[in-house]
Amino acid sequence: QVQLVESGGGLVQAGDSLRLSCAASGRTVSLYAMAWFRQAPGKEREFVASISFSGDTTSYADSVKGRFTASRDNARNTVHLQMNRLKPEDTAVYYCAARYYYASTKRVDYNHWGQGTQVTVSA
Repeated sequence: QVQLVESGGGLVQAGDSLRLSCAASGRTVSLYAMAWFRQAPGKEREFVASISFSGDTTSYADSVKGRFTASRDNARNTVHLQMNRLKPEDTAVYYCAARYYYASTKRVDYNHWGQGTQVTVSA
């Protein structure tokens, strides 16, 4: 089992930056691909970014490409999401997710989830 705890959310203005963190514990976390999803009120949970277990490969949703960067520190079992040039439409609860070995952009492929952290971007 893998436990995930997100942190770093908050209220910012459009154009600001935030850095989300996800602390992982449990099994050999370094063998797990990690991802970030988000869910805005009244909307489905959507893929934001993923990072391979080694950290060599990342994938991003088109809506955040060029603004968000996923990274990981396997020595500290931590994954980060650097969010720059934030927009009001980025407002959502952001979730960290994990699945063994292979990364995916599909929500259904992830079986370990954190509780989420709120990000609110004002205009």
